[in-house]
Amino acid sequence: MVSSGPLLRLLTAINRRRMKLLMALALAAYVASVWGNFINMSRSIQDNGDQKVESKIEEAVAPLREKIRDLEKSFTQKYPPVKFLSEKDRKRILKKKFIPTVLTQITGGAGFVGSHLTDKLMMDGHEVTVVDNFFTGRKRNVEHWIGHENFELINHDVVEPLYIEDPEVHPQNEDYWGHVNPIGPRACYDEGKRVAETMCYAYMKQEGVEVRVARIFNTFGPRMHMNDGRVVSNFILQALQGEPLTVYGPGTQTRAFQYVSDLVNGLVALMNSNVSSPVNLGNPEEHSILEFAQLIKKLVGSGSEIQFLTEAQDDPQKRRPDIKKAKLLLGWEPVVPLEEGLNKAIHYFRKELEYQANNQYIPKPKPARIKKGRTRHN
Repeated sequence: MVSSGPLLRLLTAINRRRMKLLMALALAAYVASVWGNFINMSRSIQDNGDQKVESKIEEAVAPLREKIRDLEKSFTQKYPPVKFLSEKDRKRILKKKFIPTVLTQITGGAGFVGSHLTDKLMMDGHEVTVVDNFFTGRKRNVEHWIGHENFELINHDVVEPLYIEDPEVHPQNEDYWGHVNPIGPRACYDEGKRVAETMCYAYMKQEGVEVRVARIFNTFGPRMHMNDGRVVSNFILQALQGEPLTVYGPGTQTRAFQYVSDLVNGLVALMNSNVSSPVNLGNPEEHSILEFAQLIKKLVGSGSEIQFLTEAQDDPQKRRPDIKKAKLLLGWEPVVPLEEGLNKAIHYFRKELEYQANNQYIPKPKPARIKKGRTRHN
């Protein structure tokens, strides 16, 4: 028989250990419970904090998302409507300045007139390559075509814009060969223009290709460069900025101004014709420089004075085209009234001045460039 004393002591030891284990388990359970509550509380606090942070982030990011959407829309290029032409009807047109090609010869494609002609030819379904050095032309003028499969833009040096010599015949028809001072300040341009025509016709005879030669008279309209020194851009810019309108000489010199859309229509009509001899494209409506300055003052509503300066050397006294040939062979004549065209040009210049002001640049009219032959009244 086993004594009850040792057994009792054994049971007591076992119970004590069991109690310690149970107490340890209870303590662990309590600690786990408290820790769980702490974690849940922390998570709740963190969630609330995260929500506040996310809310602040969303407020800051929302305008950025909007801007990104706007940028995505802008990158998704939308082109003006373009006609579809079959291969036999589609022309591949290289647009340069005074460089003969197998198809056509016209002014710089990113410039004032050239960019409007680009629009017309592209919308008619032709393939157009614009070549320009952006000295007077601007990429902004043709950027709406960049990426189009029918359009290519090449940055390449080109010749100075068009200017005409002082005539002995008035109005000037296509048989008039010009009256040029070969050593005067305008000589490089004046003689260069005649040489350009000579080269075109020599190329035609040598290579057996067709050429079209347009003799372009004074043209104006949107996309003119504000610092090109021409009479239209100078007068409009001076009137809008409240500066004196500078007239070189007495202001009796005459010019005939055509709106750019009329010129573009004439160029396209000439290209589509069988006329290989030179054709005048201009507006026969003649105005004196002084009349023109007064008209722009009135249309702008400007209080600018008219300032008379010394007349530039070899400044043509009369400029007026005879367009009988264009009327007869092309069925073309200008249709945009002078005041209507000037109002469009003035509106464009206002917008350009706002744009330049936002970019911290205010253009100023340039003085007559005597050495290069570019006078204020071209």
